[in-house]
Amino acid sequence: MGQPSKLHYCYHDSPVGSLLIGGTAGRLEFLNFPQSDRPREIKPDWINDPVSFDGIRSELDHYFAGTLTEFQSNYHVMGTDFQRAVWLQLAAIPYGKLQSYGDIAKALGKPGASRAVGLANNANPLPIIIPCHRVIGASGALTGFGGGMETKIWLLEHEGITPSQIHNPDQMGFEF
Repeated sequence: MGQPSKLHYCYHDSPVGSLLIGGTAGRLEFLNFPQSDRPREIKPDWINDPVSFDGIRSELDHYFAGTLTEFQSNYHVMGTDFQRAVWLQLAAIPYGKLQSYGDIAKALGKPGASRAVGLANNANPLPIIIPCHRVIGASGALTGFGGGMETKIWLLEHEGITPSQIHNPDQMGFEF
């Protein structure tokens, strides 16, 4: 058996802060916000390698410039079958559109699974690319976001979703 691939990473400046991007064997596996609720610490054996992520870095630049609405870069995410099914649903939410946790649960054929969808959404390893920021509560309220509520609002407004289309009566905690 061969040795496992070393993790490669880089930081990428963006309007929402310095994003930590990483993966192994040339595969994009995670993106972290600077103020993430699940921060990653750079390990001594990680390899700083921005060139490996030139494709996604370019796409992120175009997204933030408003010239890209759908990411094309390949990625590899690990999770349970249910999590991966939720992430596929998230990836299908169009730019500038919103869906509720309940909408996603129904699309999966599990209409009572809104809370489980929320937990899978929270475990999304590639926010922005797999657009978990486009998910809101059933009442239309904004819900928790791993990059912070200010970042979620920024991303939604960047995509043309005006504050009048969303509301956030409770910035603390999740609503399902």
